[in-house]
Amino acid sequence: MTFATATAALPATLPPAAFALRDGALHCEDVPLSRIAERFGTPTYVYSKASILAAYAGYAEALAGQPALVCYAMKANPNLAIVNLLARQGSGFDIVSGGELQRVLAAGGDPAKVVFSGVGKTEAEIEAALAAGILCFNLESIAELEVVERVAARMGRRAPVSVRTNPDVDPKTHPYITTGLKSNKFGVAYADTLALYQRAAASAHLEVVGIDCHIGSQITEVQPYVDAADRVLDLVEALEHEGIRLRHVDFGGGLGIAYRDETPPAPGDLIRALRERMQARGHGGKTLMVEPGRSIVGPAGALLTRVILLKHGETRNFAVVDAAMNDLMRPALYQAWMQVLPVQTGNGVAARYDVVGPVCESGDWLARERDLAIAAGDLLVFTAAGAYGMSMASNYNTRGRAAEVMVDGSLVYEVRRRETVEELMAAESLLP
Repeated sequence: MTFATATAALPATLPPAAFALRDGALHCEDVPLSRIAERFGTPTYVYSKASILAAYAGYAEALAGQPALVCYAMKANPNLAIVNLLARQGSGFDIVSGGELQRVLAAGGDPAKVVFSGVGKTEAEIEAALAAGILCFNLESIAELEVVERVAARMGRRAPVSVRTNPDVDPKTHPYITTGLKSNKFGVAYADTLALYQRAAASAHLEVVGIDCHIGSQITEVQPYVDAADRVLDLVEALEHEGIRLRHVDFGGGLGIAYRDETPPAPGDLIRALRERMQARGHGGKTLMVEPGRSIVGPAGALLTRVILLKHGETRNFAVVDAAMNDLMRPALYQAWMQVLPVQTGNGVAARYDVVGPVCESGDWLARERDLAIAAGDLLVFTAAGAYGMSMASNYNTRGRAAEVMVDGSLVYEVRRRETVEELMAAESLLP
């Protein structure tokens, strides 16, 4: 099966920045963030619909004329409104759990455009995915091949599979988010990939359909992708020599965004480089697949929070806000730098603060040593927070997860209401 990436109803030109300063106040599209805080409270995740559509279009338009499929990486942000918005554009989806498959189906996504990645798929998840009719399973070990084969045999089906090969290419990113090195848990060792394909091709219950790789996340250069592509295409040609022909080549995702001073390439630049390699090596007729996540939703989202109080110490000043590490895990998890801005400018003289939350952990910090002109009660916003913000949120300290809203021009839609403590306790029970 091949796919022509849908481009209908996509914006012809990029919209203004999702979050911009107007008359001294930060807006998302045409809506002041202060109005969102008044209506929905804080902390709240705010997303720009126009930004999401424009980012998707950056991939889709660059793939025009090429058999292709963009599979949005659900783990970046699985909100049903976002998934539905992308499904309407013709997007496929990269999932890593049975729960994410259920979200795709609930949001109107096409299971025939779903690839299932991850090192630990359970038999129940594999069975559900086979029954739904997904595009393929990305196999990550011989043990997993055997599990998929066993489930397919029990169901009397042939499971479509590709192998996630580990090209051992350094993506030059944080070690926690590299996935394509020999030391990572992901994928099949490059030297073992050919043998695994031969095993799969010989099975009556598996159908080999493609090949997959993913080298990491927050990658800010094209060259690592090109290096990985050449390694993958070497395998494609070795497989063809063995009589194993593939229908698609999936180069994964991981394209970075600008959090601070990064200058990542545009999606179109990446796609052009991959298309050139495919064409140069005689594989232009195969379906080219990518799995972007962060680059589609990251710049489209922000976390809106309110200053509870300012605490001045001997060596540090703290701005204590009502968002915390349970709402935005990236800084605490791997020291990620997030830009923090006052929603309203012109509030006096700036002082240097660590921005921290109320959670009872010294690791509960969101930003360190930032010069901010703020007072108790002021609103702050963490930008580029649309990816791995809400999707990694927890209920630590019995804190309900934040609300989520989507802005469409001058309209605001609540796409997830704030959790209550009663909801957090609803599944628990006392001992008799």
